[in-house]
Amino acid sequence: MVRHGKIYSDSEYDLRFQNYQNTLERVKNLNRNSTGVKYGVTKFADMSPEEFRSVYLTYKKNTPAQVDADAILTPKVDQAPQQFDWRQRNAVTAVKDQGQCGSCWAFSVTENIESVWILAGHTQVLLSPQQIVDCDTNDAGCNGGDPPTAYAYVISAGGLDTEASYPYTAEDGNCAFSSSNVAAKISSWKYATDPNNPDEQTMLNNLYSWSPLSICVDASTWQDYTGGVYPASSCGSSLDHCVQAVGYNLAASTPYWIVRNSWGTSWGESGYIRLQYGQNTCGLTDEATTAVV
Repeated sequence: MVRHGKIYSDSEYDLRFQNYQNTLERVKNLNRNSTGVKYGVTKFADMSPEEFRSVYLTYKKNTPAQVDADAILTPKVDQAPQQFDWRQRNAVTAVKDQGQCGSCWAFSVTENIESVWILAGHTQVLLSPQQIVDCDTNDAGCNGGDPPTAYAYVISAGGLDTEASYPYTAEDGNCAFSSSNVAAKISSWKYATDPNNPDEQTMLNNLYSWSPLSICVDASTWQDYTGGVYPASSCGSSLDHCVQAVGYNLAASTPYWIVRNSWGTSWGESGYIRLQYGQNTCGLTDEATTAVV
């Protein structure tokens, strides 16, 4: 409670303490059977797995089943280097925290646009996920959404406001966007690998060639993650959460992707998780996209 600033009413305390005790038992069992990944007490330790999923895992697919070839990026290279991290190129902004709002999809898109805006030669700017939450009528705000329809909203709106001008509230609000406040804009978006025939090598080549990527994953088992390489055997492929892939390391003993989450820096590895490479861990190739400036 102290570490994560938790305050409960008398009526809520017993429930939260019981969830916490259940978490301790679950974490003990997970660590007993794990290799290379660590589990522990996170800020979600007072939630049941069902509550955690209902609040934070709200990806909702809005996109068509078939994808045209021209909607898929073409890598600039056939074989990217063994290691790469866009954070070392100053193309990744600081870890954000979506709070208790199912807006991961809006954060994933905002973070991607921040990165491609930088890589297009512009000064780094923190953009507004709240604008997408409030104004994108094809998605459902804190009740979930999908990056492709969020990109479509940003294009139709003419761009994104700054976080400073349109701050995040972690709740649904009335759209207050003014086109006079556009700080960054995009012209289109593309898949980083064919979602009907996903290929991790193509996705990796595109990440290296172009930018960090928005990806959607199955994060239903991430509640207790505190570090290490997350194995494919520990998650499924029912997409429910969207994040940002910023790099990879194929030279490690267990090759991995470097993935930035939107649950603040107290979760995982300072807000990041490493996902095992080569096994489509947590369905990470199934909807990998990027904006185009």
